[in-house]
Amino acid sequence: MTVTDVRKDPQTLTMTVAAEFDVPIERAWQLWADPRLLERWWGPPGYPATFIEHDLRAGGRTSYYMTGPEGDRSHGWWRVNVAEPPRHIELEDGFAKDDGEPNPDMPTMRMQVDLSERSGGGTQMAIVTTFPSEEAMQQLLAMGMDEGMRAALGQIDDLLRADAST
Repeated sequence: MTVTDVRKDPQTLTMTVAAEFDVPIERAWQLWADPRLLERWWGPPGYPATFIEHDLRAGGRTSYYMTGPEGDRSHGWWRVNVAEPPRHIELEDGFAKDDGEPNPDMPTMRMQVDLSERSGGGTQMAIVTTFPSEEAMQQLLAMGMDEGMRAALGQIDDLLRADAST
């Protein structure tokens, strides 16, 4: 099923992406906790991610880059504020320079991930991104953030199917 809804609310400076997966909540948590699984879906198709550092604990840090079809790299980072396996993550999300250090020229967002059991089985995932300003929200949406998130999450069903068949 994957992405079921994307809502952008300029009043609250948020974008909420809802997705559903036909796996238990513990398996859906692994999509975030296991950097090798993250590499297979974080980033839109054609821009695979490589996670250099991944510490999904409160106070932890994650750094990664996505490689484009022409070999170009886009770097990013997360600072984990809250991690409550297997249901809840809160983190700061930002762009990085080529050396992996935060890029002060780009906005930093807050991201909250909540996993809950779906009635009838499976897992509901809600990802709420909060932008620091209306300008930042417009800038990132103009860069294709909503389409990128939808496309990235859209890869999860195939990933889960492939893992189930091995």
